[in-house]
Amino acid sequence: MMPFQIAKTPSDAVDQLVVLYQASVERLQTALKAFLDGGPPPSPESRAQGAFAYPELRVTYLPDGPPPPVSRAFGKFTDTGVYANTITHPELFRDYLIEQLTLLDSEYEVTIETGLSQVEMPFSYVLDGADDLDMDAASPAELVNHFPYADLSKVNDDLPNGLSPSVPGMVRPLSLFAAPRVDYSLQRLRHYTGTPYEDTQQFILFTNYHRYVDAFTGWAIRQLKEDNHYDSFSAAGFVEVNADTPNAHALVEGAPWRRFQMPAYHLKAPGGRGITLVNIGVGPSNAKTITDHLAVLRPQCWLMIGHCGGLRHSQRLGDYVLAHAYLRYDGVLDEDLPIEVPVPPIAEIQIALESAVAQVSGDKGEALKARLRTGTVATFADRNWELRYAAQARRINQSRAIAVDMESATIAANGLRLRVPYGTLLCVSDKPLHGELKLPGAANLFYQRSVSEHLAAGIETVEILKRDRGAALHSRKLRSFDEPPFR
Repeated sequence: MMPFQIAKTPSDAVDQLVVLYQASVERLQTALKAFLDGGPPPSPESRAQGAFAYPELRVTYLPDGPPPPVSRAFGKFTDTGVYANTITHPELFRDYLIEQLTLLDSEYEVTIETGLSQVEMPFSYVLDGADDLDMDAASPAELVNHFPYADLSKVNDDLPNGLSPSVPGMVRPLSLFAAPRVDYSLQRLRHYTGTPYEDTQQFILFTNYHRYVDAFTGWAIRQLKEDNHYDSFSAAGFVEVNADTPNAHALVEGAPWRRFQMPAYHLKAPGGRGITLVNIGVGPSNAKTITDHLAVLRPQCWLMIGHCGGLRHSQRLGDYVLAHAYLRYDGVLDEDLPIEVPVPPIAEIQIALESAVAQVSGDKGEALKARLRTGTVATFADRNWELRYAAQARRINQSRAIAVDMESATIAANGLRLRVPYGTLLCVSDKPLHGELKLPGAANLFYQRSVSEHLAAGIETVEILKRDRGAALHSRKLRSFDEPPFR
């Protein structure tokens, strides 16, 4: 196996990773084609030499004394030593890798190296771009016997879950996710969202109603005609339009988005500085699934912009709930993030959400206070929790919850677990404990009035957060005392 190569700059390191990655992909694709055409399988010797290996990025920091204290949330060392990670799709992560390496290189005396790891890339992850492969020429069992495959027993979230403590003298991780975990999630994103994972933007909105998608689509296509930084719109069903696309709205509306469980829509800008909207549907399982996978892209933040049931008599339909705490009745993350772990609000996002509602609604002072209520949101896995209200009333009262939904606590808790800043702005669509239910006629009237304003508040929140380029977003409260250096 080739020795590791020292990189002079972070940019050089990424260039080297791109060359190493592409060479491994091409060798694996070539070997697959030869085998499917009746040739011999790859030799164990070639595989042992790293023919199909992921590239590895290695940063060595060995000063005479301990690391100096650095106040920022990431881009710092907690101890001296060797830090490394396997890397996939280095071109996709170029800006992120250069940013993180530059922070370390500018603060510390480090050696940055690249080379081939001892971890092989599964053959199923290189099939894109290899259309000449006749995958029917061999059974899956034959391929698994001769080629590296996606062995999910070796893919886990032990590191973000705090189950992989650092051991003195051992190589430490540079980031939360190794290459096999990233590749697994990239493929899942394509499957669930119906869009290329490359189109995902750094600022993500989640919703649980398709009406928000309709409003977002109309707004996004209008933006393409305006003088701004947005340049194209990618929609579920693998459709992309720009300012010059004729009948863009009809093309997007006609895309086969219904084939995908959680369709995504990306208003794209250079450097990924646009906005992604994902309709996650209803329920905490979807909320965990999509955030598990989006986290590998290291977004700047994700925000839940959905509907909720109001629990207070003083609330009105169309009022907003700004969550500052969560009652986790969803259950889906209990094994990854213990239920007793608090999920704190991210101050910068809370301020941006409140400012956005004020700007979009025009409400100020007491009028804003009457319409925007801050408090605890109870997230249930059971949509019909009201049928067991007598059993839940005590805990809801003790928590002082002001709203109930099925996704917000899951998204926030997974943001904490996976170190992605999070926030929640909900709109009261019914009051189940006060007889104000969503009946068809009233619901349609409510949606017409509320959806566009609510979505506009979510979009304005993103614009507020983008103005400081995310500098204030990444709170240290998301990081533990023994963290990988990369964000």
